[in-house]
Amino acid sequence: MKKKVLGILLAATMVMGTTTIAMAASDLTLGTGGTTGTYYAVGGVMATVLNPVMEDVDLTVTATGASKANIQLIDEEDADLAIVQNDVMYYAYTGTDLFEDEGAYETFASVAGLYDETVQIVTCFPDIKSVDDLEGKTVSVGDAGSGTEFNAKQILGAYGLTFDDINVVNLGFGDSAESLKDGKIDAAFIVAGAPTTAVVDLATMKDVHLVQLDDEHIEALQADYDFYTKTTIPADTYKGVSEDATTVSVRATLIASTEVGEDEVYELLKAMFDNKDDLVAGHAKFEFLNLEDAVAGISVPFHPGAVKYFAEQGIEVE
Repeated sequence: MKKKVLGILLAATMVMGTTTIAMAASDLTLGTGGTTGTYYAVGGVMATVLNPVMEDVDLTVTATGASKANIQLIDEEDADLAIVQNDVMYYAYTGTDLFEDEGAYETFASVAGLYDETVQIVTCFPDIKSVDDLEGKTVSVGDAGSGTEFNAKQILGAYGLTFDDINVVNLGFGDSAESLKDGKIDAAFIVAGAPTTAVVDLATMKDVHLVQLDDEHIEALQADYDFYTKTTIPADTYKGVSEDATTVSVRATLIASTEVGEDEVYELLKAMFDNKDDLVAGHAKFEFLNLEDAVAGISVPFHPGAVKYFAEQGIEVE
């Protein structure tokens, strides 16, 4: 395991025969995602809003390859903080699925869940109402090796299905929507904040339907993968979808290197909640930042700074 000692700049001045030590803010690099993605935009708002109000932390935002790359960047000491999906960080911490070949990473800890990334099973066929109805159908399960592909495999598994029971197609969200429009596929798994642009655009051209998950199978899924949370996609999120749709979500989650100090993580977390209104003004995703959801669906141990902050709010985490 690599160790990183955060640099603290010390300025010493002689005052009345004594030495005064002034500690500058720790410059912490925040790994996000691509420059056109939500992670990068959310990180930029965090830096803009929080840097002026924090004394010990100064955030520098960097564009990255998102969740899996961010785990690796922290391990390689090229980032101090990052935004990742909570399912991906679980795979990293346990050395499973996306990280099965390279093994477990223990150089990061949880800070807070930020907002939902919703599992949306989208179709243009009204007779596909349940996951069971996907059997024998042509289904996009996301890019090969992506988090979405693992989400699809796990949800199908909760219903007693495997990839052998469907005709698997590996497509990104935009290509999935295009293939649904052209009738090349029957359904698509899309894991992203709702509304998702690709689905919004699709709904302007064709009737869109959302496949729902029932409580029994959600509970079975959560028994095996506790990073999922039950979620409702509200009616009218997409044109023509007039009823609420029950599904599950993973969560975009802020993590920190285990080498970042307790005080720095505590100050960052406190600044986020104390300045939520200003964060929301910068990006609508911060509307979903709240104490209860910040600790939901997270199965990787919390950073000591987060443990301290949440304890002050009456929430015990490990």
